[in-house]
Formats: sequence, structure tokens, C-alpha cells
Amino acid sequence: MSHLSYMEKLLDGVEVEWRTLGDISIVYGGLTGKSKNDFEDGNASYIPYKNIFSNMAVNLDNLELVKISDMENQRAVKYGDVLFTGSSEKPDEAGMSSVVTQELEEAIYLNSFSFGVRFNSNIKMNPHFSKYLFRSYFMRKEIIKTASGVTRFNISKARFKRLQIPIPPLNVQAEIVRVLDTFTELTAELTAELTAELTARQQQYAYYRDECFNFNEVEWETLGVVSKIQRGASPRPIAKYVTDDKSGVPWIKIGDTRLGSKFVDNTAQRITFEGAEKSRVLKKGSFIMSNSMSYGRPYILGIEGAIHDGWASISDFEAKLNPDFLYHYLSSGNVKKYWESKINSSSVSNLNSDIIKALPVPIPPIDEQERIASILDKFDTLTTSLTEGLPREIELRKQQYEYYRDLLLSFPKPEVVAHD
Repeated sequence: MSHLSYMEKLLDGVEVEWRTLGDISIVYGGLTGKSKNDFEDGNASYIPYKNIFSNMAVNLDNLELVKISDMENQRAVKYGDVLFTGSSEKPDEAGMSSVVTQELEEAIYLNSFSFGVRFNSNIKMNPHFSKYLFRSYFMRKEIIKTASGVTRFNISKARFKRLQIPIPPLNVQAEIVRVLDTFTELTAELTAELTAELTARQQQYAYYRDECFNFNEVEWETLGVVSKIQRGASPRPIAKYVTDDKSGVPWIKIGDTRLGSKFVDNTAQRITFEGAEKSRVLKKGSFIMSNSMSYGRPYILGIEGAIHDGWASISDFEAKLNPDFLYHYLSSGNVKKYWESKINSSSVSNLNSDIIKALPVPIPPIDEQERIASILDKFDTLTTSLTEGLPREIELRKQQYEYYRDLLLSFPKPEVVAHD
């Protein structure tokens, strides 16, 4: 006897019906006819866009207020309704769903940028099953296909109503909900534990890193003495110099950094050689940091490129200063406090060249710099790397959960028989 998978056993002898949303539900819109003033002193609750976008089940503790008069014909949401965001700036974020999984004690309305689906009374859908179904990979893939646009992507109601969904018997829905609820709870517990561990490691790393730079008897120099400090430069007007030509010069902006990375090695845009001549081109290995955000969070250039005027650069440091050592020093809490104190005590609002040049830098022997950098690199990898350490473990747990969720919601679809 062949081995049967869990889903095969669960669906053995069971019929899973596939129906289009237009056949089994009504699709309704959110609030209509509202002005800005109606949201200033409201008397009724409504579900905001972000609540739907961020939650599989509507969070009834996160509602906002709107004025609704007795004469208005606004549609209130009901238990079991599936709510969708109507548009998004990104196509893969259009049509995010959230389900009303609790009985409502008062009338609650839907924001005007979203729409709802209410199943007909003869269609038996467990709301908790719906919350998993419409966030599954295969349903998200189909929902995204119903969106179109250029700068903003809107769901086409006509295409949306043609979407097909599986409707297994209620007992099968309930069993899938039970398994996914259990798995969701276990995943949340594990993620919370890993996140707490990551936070503790980050605090440990920050403490140890700062201790590594508490020197007593070493040489100190100001950063301006041991390196070249420059501010970035942007050619004006920028639009004139931006190019799609791959032979252009990489154009490195604030948005090209990646969370958790110490390198900038990619860029979304390039500028012409003429534009680069009007900008500031740095060699690979140079340091850059924002001169107005995050108090100088440092990055190392993994590519040669022109830097935006929102950057300050550090380059040409002397041979007696190890680049990895300098990176960890600039990332330390001691330096952040230094930046804060200089900005708070002056009339400037950003890290100008004079402040950066005046930063005291310890210069222990080069072998000691290398030893400290090696230790801190290992801590850095453990706490911030997206491919190693605890962040990777958290991401794997998320992927594992999504894999099993989609597996449990993969119902066989009936073959379409062609008619003569």
C-alpha cells in the first residue's frame, strides 16, 4: 500500500468545489462621500487601510473614527467578510487581505481605499480558513494578476470577480485551521525566542565593541589628519544626467544601502560620465556615511561610483589604519554619542566636514587593529548577516511556516473538459 500524504488522507473521498468569487459572493466598496473634516471628530469606527494590509485577521483594537449620520447609506462590515486593499505602489502588494474573524457588537465600516467580499448565505466558509486561504502563495499570485497600473497598481474588480477559490467541506476547513493555528503559534513562539536572543546578542555585541575601543595608552589622531573627508556632490538638474546606459557610472544614493550590511555594492541608477565629472567619484573600499541621518552610520563601497550629496566620504586613510577596524570604530556607540554631542552643541543639523574631520581616532598597532576587527566581524556576522546567524534562522522559520501553509491549502483543481 502506497504512503498517503496528510492532505491525501484528509481529502480522501472528499469533494473540493472550485467557484468564482463573482458567483458566490458580493463585492462591495468602502466609505463614500467623505471629506477630510469627517475624520476629525468621528462617531463611528472604521477599519483603516494599514489594518488590512498588516493583519490576516482584522485587529478590532486598531480602528479609527469617522462621522456617520443616520441618513447615510454606508455598508457596515460583517463577521466572515474578507477585506482587500484596493491599490498599492507595488504590484506584488496589491489586494492584501484581512478577514473579520470576530462577531461585531456595533457597526464598523471600511475605509474608502479598500473593498470587501461577502459570501452568499449558501456558501460555507470558515472565516479562519479564509484568512489563511487568501494569504496563501497561490491565491496571492492570482490576486496580483488582477492589478494594473504604472505608478500605482489598482485591483480590477471585473478580473477579481473571475478568481476561482477552493471550497472544501467545513470539517476539512476546520482541521486545516487547527493545524495552521497550532503551527502559527509555535512559529510565533520560536520567532519571539530567536528575536529575544538576537536582541541580547546585539546588546552584547554593542557592549563588547565599545569596550574594545576604550584605549588608555595608544596614539590618537583626528580623522581629518589620517584620511580625506569630502561631501558628496549631485549634478544639477539630476534628471539630465541619469541614464539607463549600463556603461554609465553607478549613482550611489541613500536608498542603495541594505539593512544589516556594511557594504554598498549595488545601485538602482547610473549617471553619465559628464554627470560623474560634476559629482564626487570614489574608489572601491572608500567609506561613506549619511551626513544627515542615523548619525553617520558607516558603509564601505563595494563598487566604484559617484556619491549623492547626502553622503559624506572618508577615503585615502593612511596605511597604519585598518579599514575593518575603522568600520567598527565608526559604528560604535562612542562615536554615535560624539556625533550627537557635536550636533546638539552647535547650530548645524547635520554632520558637516568640520565635525567629521575633528573626530578623535585611536591608532593601536596594526596587528592589534586586525585582531579587534576579526573578533568584531564574527559578532557582526552573527547578529546582522542575512545569510548567517540568528536573522537567517528567523527567516528560515518564516519560510518553513509559509511552505506548510501553502501545502495545506493546495487543493486539486478539476480539469477543464473541452466541448465540441
